Amino acid sequence: MKKYFLLTAVALYALVASAQSTERKFVLKNSADGESELTVYLPKAEAAAAANGRAIVCCPGGGYTHLSMQFEGHDWAEYYNAQGIAYAVLKYRMPKGDRNIPLGDAYNAIRTMRDSAKVWNVNPDNVGIQGFSAGGHLASAVSTHAPLAVRPNFTILFYPVISMNERETHKGSVVGFLGDQRHDEAMQREWSSHRAVRRHLTPPAIVILASDDTVVPPGTNGGAYYVSMCRAGNSCTMYAYPSGGHGFGFRTTWKYHDMALEQLKAWLDDLKMPLANENHIKVGCIGNSITDGSGIEYAEYRGYPAVLNRRLGSQYIVKNFGVSGRTMSVTGNLPYYKEQAWRDCLDWQPDVVVIKLGTNDTKTANWPTAEADFIPSLQMLVDSLKALPTNPRIVLCTPIPAFQTEWTIRDSVIVNGVIPQLEKYAAENNLELIDLHTPMLDAVETGLMTGDRIHPNQKGAAKIADLVAEQLRKDPPAPVKKGKTKKSKK
Repeated sequence: MKKYFLLTAVALYALVASAQSTERKFVLKNSADGESELTVYLPKAEAAAAANGRAIVCCPGGGYTHLSMQFEGHDWAEYYNAQGIAYAVLKYRMPKGDRNIPLGDAYNAIRTMRDSAKVWNVNPDNVGIQGFSAGGHLASAVSTHAPLAVRPNFTILFYPVISMNERETHKGSVVGFLGDQRHDEAMQREWSSHRAVRRHLTPPAIVILASDDTVVPPGTNGGAYYVSMCRAGNSCTMYAYPSGGHGFGFRTTWKYHDMALEQLKAWLDDLKMPLANENHIKVGCIGNSITDGSGIEYAEYRGYPAVLNRRLGSQYIVKNFGVSGRTMSVTGNLPYYKEQAWRDCLDWQPDVVVIKLGTNDTKTANWPTAEADFIPSLQMLVDSLKALPTNPRIVLCTPIPAFQTEWTIRDSVIVNGVIPQLEKYAAENNLELIDLHTPMLDAVETGLMTGDRIHPNQKGAAKIADLVAEQLRKDPPAPVKKGKTKKSKK
């Protein structure tokens, strides 16, 4: 009898605690057939404001055959609502070999959270995804493959399935997700999330697992995702606890339960996202390896776009869309316009775009054709940007000097070929052009270059950021009037 009253008291306490943190709970249909559902737990408005409107969509595990909805789903609601975080548990449909079914459900859940941002006190730029086991694979697949509009801003992975190679992961999850294509090596690579991590584009993540997990081997799954994120220079944290096996979820019986919750909360507290309901000026930085930050350790913080963000201040949000080795020219060996980063930039709808391409066009294999199609290729980018609803301010940059011909990059072609074309195009189209070449002519002597003498180091990136920031602080040029329109006669 005493045990009964104790259990009843605990249950009542849990209900009261939940009521204190959860303002509303409701269920939404998440697919046309009604089989996918989203159970939403909203915290009180004041708490949500204090948490910057943060929201999380949760994907429970179950090997892509069923869903562990309670301890890998609903049990987490109070933990997040108490922090002011809106929380939604996704009941996604099983793929049965058709991966687009659960992916579509997850995409729609993220879209719903963002579309309902104002009504639910959610910040659309602070929506994350959480996944357990096979749900962790779904969460990581969304983080690495989804279009920007439905890609989460951060990722939380508990003992995730990451690899789609049956020899190094949970076989049942591979069978469920890939079906008859599970032996196709190309499909295995594409949907092994650690192979799909993209520099600057894959959102920051935290991985939580137990080292003694025998169901989903940590080294080839959660650990592999962590390593790939670090290699890409993306922000990632991992906690590997000594024991716990697989599937501990929110179980309070797990030895490290409280520690894991504290460390997850600390990670979330440190995760800074743009503040909600502010009129930020969004700046997209397009470019090659110099924009990307090649040769700079932790380029996400020390590369020129990151430094530019700090120089411009809190009114601005700067994103790095640089991709190493890319050319302006569509006939180059690696044209920038084919990249996911370019599509992401367009989807982001920036207010300002800084274009710094041209260095790789000077390679001996590229310039014979790039010389002729450099400006037409630039025009294609400019036309796409001008078609955006934001009608962004477009700022061009000259390449910095190349102090040696490694990779057959030639400064003589930069000076006599690329820069004159950029100057002429900018003048004819009333676009701003920043001269980065002249201020960097002494970059080797002043210690602004890496050892290859092609890429700027951390100090050099800071100088580029200063030059770009100086230009962006100026008023943009007034539009050139192309003649007066004649008044119609009455």
